[in-house]
Amino acid sequence: MDTVDYQHLSTLLWREQELLDLLLFKAEEKQYLILTGKTRWLARIAHEIEVVLDQLRTLEVERSAATEAIAAGLGLGANPSLRQVADVAPAPWNDLFAKHHEALLVLVTDLRSLSDANRELIEGGLAAIGDVLLKTRTSAGTYGATGRHDGGTARAVTLDGAL
Repeated sequence: MDTVDYQHLSTLLWREQELLDLLLFKAEEKQYLILTGKTRWLARIAHEIEVVLDQLRTLEVERSAATEAIAAGLGLGANPSLRQVADVAPAPWNDLFAKHHEALLVLVTDLRSLSDANRELIEGGLAAIGDVLLKTRTSAGTYGATGRHDGGTARAVTLDGAL
């Protein structure tokens, strides 16, 4: 097998790590925005995350093709994992591919954890908003002629002071 193919796969794996690291950064930015209530920027960060995900999808197709080409030369079956390629690749590529595999696992694990945390924050925020709306809806009422709360049996009226 030509080392150019190994080098190409390694380059693609480095690029994938860079994109996953950028995605992790964007997810942390999103978490910061959620925690600080700066919702104005959530649409922008969501778009930036989608751009990175599109780049990852494109890269994944290229990486898959490069892995398949190397796997065929190594006698592996179709659609091998990176770990399987690392197990049978010649030195020094076996060690390098194993390190890529470990680094990718760490990044993906971190991304899943952060994504889950962000989802919980958003769901918690939505639940809190729902609770406030429910309390507002059920507690809305007016004050009667005695100055006491009427419990919402009458319609509220706003008076214009200019009358």
